[in-house]
Amino acid sequence: MVRNPLTPEERARGERLGALLRAARGDRSMTAVAAAAGISAETLRKIETGRAPTPAFFTITALANALGLSADRLAIECSPPEPEALTA
Repeated sequence: MVRNPLTPEERARGERLGALLRAARGDRSMTAVAAAAGISAETLRKIETGRAPTPAFFTITALANALGLSADRLAIECSPPEPEALTA
């Protein structure tokens, strides 16, 4: 199956997600967090670095649980920034 190329917005969202997960992980090792989420450390590495910008829903849910993040926070912080109001 051939994947469509990611849009710049999708790449940016993946970068925001990766930064949020890295910050939430703090001093904990990537291996420990990945094990707690039931995923491989390589998968977590790819998500954190933006190389896997569209991970599966259940992967993100497992990571959020392992890191103590709410789905609401993930959705809000990974959403695109609000466009600035147009001035006339």
